[in-house]
Amino acid sequence: MELFEKKFQLFMSSRVVLLNKITHFIVNRKGKQMRPMFVFLVAKMLNKGEVNDRTYRGASVIELIHTATLVHDDVVDDSNRRRGFFSINALWKNKIAVLVGDFLLSKGLLLSIDNDDFDLLKIISVAVREMSEGELLQIEKARRLDITEDVYYEIIRQKTATLIAACCSLGAAAVQPNSMHVEKMRYFGELIGMAFQIKDDLFDYGEKRIGKPTGIDIKEQKMTLPLIYTLNNASPKDKKWLINSVKNHNKDKKRVNEVIEFVKANGGLDYAVQKMKFYQKKATDILNEYPDNEYKQSLQLMIDYVIEREK
Repeated sequence: MELFEKKFQLFMSSRVVLLNKITHFIVNRKGKQMRPMFVFLVAKMLNKGEVNDRTYRGASVIELIHTATLVHDDVVDDSNRRRGFFSINALWKNKIAVLVGDFLLSKGLLLSIDNDDFDLLKIISVAVREMSEGELLQIEKARRLDITEDVYYEIIRQKTATLIAACCSLGAAAVQPNSMHVEKMRYFGELIGMAFQIKDDLFDYGEKRIGKPTGIDIKEQKMTLPLIYTLNNASPKDKKWLINSVKNHNKDKKRVNEVIEFVKANGGLDYAVQKMKFYQKKATDILNEYPDNEYKQSLQLMIDYVIEREK
């Protein structure tokens, strides 16, 4: 990871002073860096603990693309904070933030093209397309609050799971191109991503992160799994009250808390936890098909972390 950080900073560099200032700001406020870790661990598990230059490029590309989407997301969501710090758009305004996101996206694509990593480029490009489609599908459905469970899974598969799937797929493709492991690891990552997003949904209902419900998703009219399950199993009268609450009273703190309590009391959280564990088990089952080594064990720890994390 230390060598990756050095290479990543190099890949981000530009001749424009303002850009370098902003990318330096981004690098110094990095998050958990789960995505490059998945790339390296999958590559090492499949390649007797060895990685190559393609692995570093794959990890860098995914981090460049991921960072670009976060910068653009903050503009779309009009968000002034990211990981406790000011966002790029809060400090440098929207126009610069959009251009920085475009710069990072193009840097990622060119890194693959310049090194003839066309198989890696395809994996990344599919992920970018799916993430955009997932976001737009969610916006389309949120307007009508008519998300079924199947549509919800499709949204989170595209929005969240597709990027973790790309990480694991890249890890395999970097060391064993054109092997069956590329698709198998893609599916493995997708399952982890599904569990990851459901865990995020649960935080809105006051999981340990801050000790009290946040209700942010409800305020933003986001249809998450606990709410979808509760709506699908509520009486017509309760369903009407729930939809009216989310549509018309989503800024009323008392009403939002009543919705949270109703979802909890009617099994919404229990159902979401059960589904999250279902995806976790499927990911573990795939991992168990591989010979035991320290990298496989680390991947298992990553799967467990996804559902046990507190933020």
